[in-house]
Amino acid sequence: MRRAVAVVAACLAVSCLPALAQEPPPAAAPQPQLSADECAVWARELGFARSLAEHDAAAFAAFVHPQAAFGAGRAQPTRGREAILAQWAELIAGKELRLRWYPQRVTVGGVGDVAWSSGPALYQRIDPGAQPRYLIGQYQSVWHRDADGVWRVLFDDGIAPRPATEAEAMAFERGRREDCPRR
Repeated sequence: MRRAVAVVAACLAVSCLPALAQEPPPAAAPQPQLSADECAVWARELGFARSLAEHDAAAFAAFVHPQAAFGAGRAQPTRGREAILAQWAELIAGKELRLRWYPQRVTVGGVGDVAWSSGPALYQRIDPGAQPRYLIGQYQSVWHRDADGVWRVLFDDGIAPRPATEAEAMAFERGRREDCPRR
């Protein structure tokens, strides 16, 4: 009797395979559709990341609001552009650690002078023998459009990075998007 039940169950399972194979794949997550102001912040975020990648301290400073707070979610954030530049000097130099990031989401709110940006961040240790070589996290920035019309980072923080594989690092690179997903 048990053998007969097992055979019937196996037959039913096999007969259902074609039906299962024909089901459509799950829908992909919807891509954001950003406004012109949100795309301006998207471009500024990419420029900010590029300033670090190019080890350009002056350009990096130009993206940071004079009264910015980095590590905004911590008990003691780093406050002010000069203190932030001092804290980030080694990262800007890029001799031991390379940091890259890019936006995946940007939202403008309030009266149009505040924006939130978020996306992945990849840390790569320069020493090829370093273990782990890659770390991956997430950043979140709040931008403010100043009286001169330029967007600058006012608050910055992120999720502590975790060790990442080479495959995750490559996926990070493939996910980078230069063009803003406009409305």
